[in-house]
Amino acid sequence: MRRLWFPLAAALVAASAPVLLGQTPDAAQVMSSAREALGGEKKLSAVRTFTATGRTRQVRGNNLVPIEFEINCELPDKFVRKDEIPAQDTEPTTRGFNGDTLIQVPPPGAGRGGRAGGPPPGGPPPAAAQGRAGGPPPGGGRGPAGPVPPIMAVKQDFARLMLGMFAASFPSFPLTFKYVAIGEAPEGKADILDVTGPANFSMRFVVQRETHLPVMLMWNAPAPGQPAPAEQRMYFADYRDVDGLKLPFRIRRTVGADTVEETTFDRIRINTKIDPRKFETPK
Repeated sequence: MRRLWFPLAAALVAASAPVLLGQTPDAAQVMSSAREALGGEKKLSAVRTFTATGRTRQVRGNNLVPIEFEINCELPDKFVRKDEIPAQDTEPTTRGFNGDTLIQVPPPGAGRGGRAGGPPPGGPPPAAAQGRAGGPPPGGGRGPAGPVPPIMAVKQDFARLMLGMFAASFPSFPLTFKYVAIGEAPEGKADILDVTGPANFSMRFVVQRETHLPVMLMWNAPAPGQPAPAEQRMYFADYRDVDGLKLPFRIRRTVGADTVEETTFDRIRINTKIDPRKFETPK
């Protein structure tokens, strides 16, 4: 789990430099090229739902915990992930949103932090979640300006995943993009965009120039026992064809130099009918 992957992305941070005046590429063009590489605007715009199953291997202390998950998403504003840990005698857990309504089972404050599984791929790793595996604590995580409400934390998770899968921003959590740098590495160049959103959301999005595929997200978030925020990274890899789209089937997350989570998708299905009850708020 701690082996280094993606040498291009690893070299980008140290090698990146601001683009010279007059040579700044257009962020919209980078996003458009990324969407073309992922399947094209017509096919991506036709995506209304997707489901995914797979497993996450998550580092908890000295243990590597396997988590089996199911994701259901109805764009633009319905998203849930259900987690189950086969090796533990615990009930499945669910976390997501329907519009502006939080979906969480067990509910916030229940049990030992509410959730036994991992966060949606792209959510804060366990080390960044104040010891709780599965995202921010029941009262929300902490952003640059203070506590982040649970519903906003889930939408941030959603926004990160959508960037890697579709190079897209959705009205449920709108994002703004600005070109800031070109990254240099032996494997080639990459474009780096600043990404901002609601609730002081901020990160950097890295797109490889040769393939135009998303390769990495970078952001800072507090980690337990550290006075300053730690750098978080999310890497996308193993792109495969799914109904004419090119989607990442492997996601790795790090805190500082340590890999804390690896997610592998077994199957991704596009535009399948999803039972509306998946997005109901528990009574």
